[in-house]
Amino acid sequence: MKQTFNLTTAPWIRVFNSRTNREEEVSLITLFEHAADYRQLAGEMRAQDLAILRLLLAILTTVYSRVDVANQAYPWFKAATEIKHRWSSREQNKYLLKTWQRLYQDGHFSEAVTIYLHHWADRFDFFGEHPFYQVTLADYNALVIDKNRITEKKRGGQVAVRQLNRRISESGNSKAVFSPKAETAKNEAALDELVRWLIMYQNYTGVTDKSVVKSAKKFAKSTGWLYELNPVIAKGDSLFETLMLNLVLTNYGKAAKQCPVWEYETVQAYIADRQAQQVPDNLAELYTTWSRILYVEWDEANHPTIFSAGIPIFSKNEVFLEPMTTWRIAKSGDLAGKFVPSRRALGFLDKAMWRNFGQYVSLNQEDTVHEPRLVTWLRQLQAQEVIPWEKHINLMSINLVPDDNKSSQLPSAEVVENMQIRADVLFDDPSRSIYWPAQIEQAIEYAHQVGNDYYHFAADICHIRNLKAKVFAPKLTNHFYDQLNAPFNKWLAGLTNDDERSVKVNAWKQKLQKIAIKSASELMQSSTPRDMRGLMVDRNGKKQVLNIFTAMGWLRYNVQTSLYSSTKRKG
Repeated sequence: MKQTFNLTTAPWIRVFNSRTNREEEVSLITLFEHAADYRQLAGEMRAQDLAILRLLLAILTTVYSRVDVANQAYPWFKAATEIKHRWSSREQNKYLLKTWQRLYQDGHFSEAVTIYLHHWADRFDFFGEHPFYQVTLADYNALVIDKNRITEKKRGGQVAVRQLNRRISESGNSKAVFSPKAETAKNEAALDELVRWLIMYQNYTGVTDKSVVKSAKKFAKSTGWLYELNPVIAKGDSLFETLMLNLVLTNYGKAAKQCPVWEYETVQAYIADRQAQQVPDNLAELYTTWSRILYVEWDEANHPTIFSAGIPIFSKNEVFLEPMTTWRIAKSGDLAGKFVPSRRALGFLDKAMWRNFGQYVSLNQEDTVHEPRLVTWLRQLQAQEVIPWEKHINLMSINLVPDDNKSSQLPSAEVVENMQIRADVLFDDPSRSIYWPAQIEQAIEYAHQVGNDYYHFAADICHIRNLKAKVFAPKLTNHFYDQLNAPFNKWLAGLTNDDERSVKVNAWKQKLQKIAIKSASELMQSSTPRDMRGLMVDRNGKKQVLNIFTAMGWLRYNVQTSLYSSTKRKG
């Protein structure tokens, strides 16, 4: 009997059911029909949930870019109308936004999604002629360079399940020190779990494998498009609301037909676009971008052997179609001076999301910052009064951070953060002199100034105790910032557009001052007679005593100065 596992009807997506308070596995059709009943996706990793969320959004974007809630095709898809009138992107957006509003008000997705999945069901089978997110043996051998072809004798290019599993990410050359599975079970995965890991692997890959596809141009293997981003999403109160808030339905610039990877007529056609390093012009294709062609071979015991070959990635140059990332200006290389997606590095794991507030929210019209398209989309929804003023917008960042080894780029850490802010605060009128986002950025700048003061205090303590300041002062300062995270996020979530800005900012300054002094006082609790005695140092051309008391005095003065005056700092 022919094996089948169709993702449209077979349970494989892990969700948390709000009604039963239990995790369960559902199919694509079940998920879309009951999305409002689920709190959130509940896979093995939050980064895995993000990869699957983008897959779900690719389906929704494709469906509702073609038909409305009543499953009626938009007028620009009707041949007779198209001849009479060329529909502009702006005109299309009015229809698309109306569809979004109707869906959001209804509180559930329409039958159009189920109809679409039934129509494309053969492309969602994990086995068969068009195996989902995979290629056949014939396609694999036709696409890879000659030496990478699979034969009975040549079996190179294999990726073990333990490497596909991003909680292990163990290659043949390096052992995972901390693994959630025993050695004998690392290559074991139930079929539903394997599907989840395979989808995630196409998004977060690294560069440990050696096989590649043919290409007329030289190329570096893709690490996975999502792996190159600093992702940001909007988290809703239910999975339905999360999907809706992130369903960027309006066109970006010129209207383009949505084309997820499974709608390509052949694998060769898709790879041809990738070999040309063509940047996707539609979200569905971008959300379903492959980093590898994968062929899965099954033995008689139903154990998989996975073959992988790298494919080219398109340029990161100002791909503003991508909604879910912050941006930075490249400082070097071929893209110097251009906007490219930000990417979190290991050295910045301790820097909380709120400290980069200005990367997520437009503060002014400067050319040095580009607001994430998702935030711009939410701003558009709020302008249409779809999102109530008093609603809290929960922006969430989910980062899978690679190691520092450029020859592997294996996952090293997963960082999940969020910040909640009311819609009337986030989308305040930028023409106002008391524009809330600018006031919030100023509050964050105060935190950075006090953080700098605390660093100098920590360096003084290191000097007194004969410790290396470059090693210990950053650690102590990071601990200080950790103590700011909860209070700042609480302060941010409590803001409203009716607040007196100066009163709220001063309340934060007072809290910030108290935390700095309290943190320093706790550090002084471990003082020794040597710390109290101190030593003589040269400061500002004068010999002065440096001990824990003078260090604390300088900190108090500098914090007060940073927060409340322009007087020159001490020390």
